[in-house]
Amino acid sequence: MYRIVWEFELEPSRAAEFEREYGSGGAWEDFFRRGAGYLGTELFKSVMHPQRYLTLDRWASRAAYDAFRAAFGAEYAALDARCEALTRTERLVAAAEDP
Repeated sequence: MYRIVWEFELEPSRAAEFEREYGSGGAWEDFFRRGAGYLGTELFKSVMHPQRYLTLDRWASRAAYDAFRAAFGAEYAALDARCEALTRTERLVAAAEDP
């Protein structure tokens, strides 16, 4: 399995919108479902820093994720740009495969 972890610091007034876009049934999950090998996304809200969130995207393999990005790169960039206003920062924390 291949996992990708992102960290986001939100614009304070945009939390509800962020949760709709990045949470279960949101735009990102719907988009990723178009890719073979997509296994799901989890959204986590920090209890210590309420404006900080993590997402964990799960793919069957890195090859499945890479194929998705190659096939849907322009659409990925457009969705990312659309959601950019919801956050102050976005940071890739980790991308890792099972040993």
